[in-house]
Amino acid sequence: MGYVEESGACQHLRDARITTIYEGTTGIQAADLAGRKLNMDKGAAMRTLIAEIEATAETLDPIPGDDMAVIRDGLRDGARALAEATERMLAGGDPNHAMAVSVDYMMLVGTVCGGWQMARAARVAQNKLMTGEDSLFHEAKLVTARFYIEHVLPKADALLRSIQNGGISIMALTEEQF
Repeated sequence: MGYVEESGACQHLRDARITTIYEGTTGIQAADLAGRKLNMDKGAAMRTLIAEIEATAETLDPIPGDDMAVIRDGLRDGARALAEATERMLAGGDPNHAMAVSVDYMMLVGTVCGGWQMARAARVAQNKLMTGEDSLFHEAKLVTARFYIEHVLPKADALLRSIQNGGISIMALTEEQF
């Protein structure tokens, strides 16, 4: 690349090339999750994961302040959205319609699992705060977890709605209409 490297243009070339890799990987991973992994045990593994998320929510006792209550309630809502979406994906029907919303399903799983991990971190931070250990750091963990629950996890409901709507409008155009 010689002269391109010196001008900085190569960074733009690399950035443009990577987008096709990202797009392809997302679709492939979503199709694998929704089409193969979810169906190979009829959703048993996903239901087990959802049960673990719900169990974590039950361990989040509201302690002084309302952070843990907010985190617990948000995590419960996320788990509910994931459970509903999972049942919708498993309901069967046209596999093309399931594949049409597979990226939304994968994003929903990731969003809820992110909330689950933030809730787990918040529980540890709350326990550490009660012992007086590194309060500045652990208070930041609680704030970060609450931020995720209040500003990122609500996207789970929008993704659920898309999954509930299914792939009818996505699949409505014929090949000639593109």
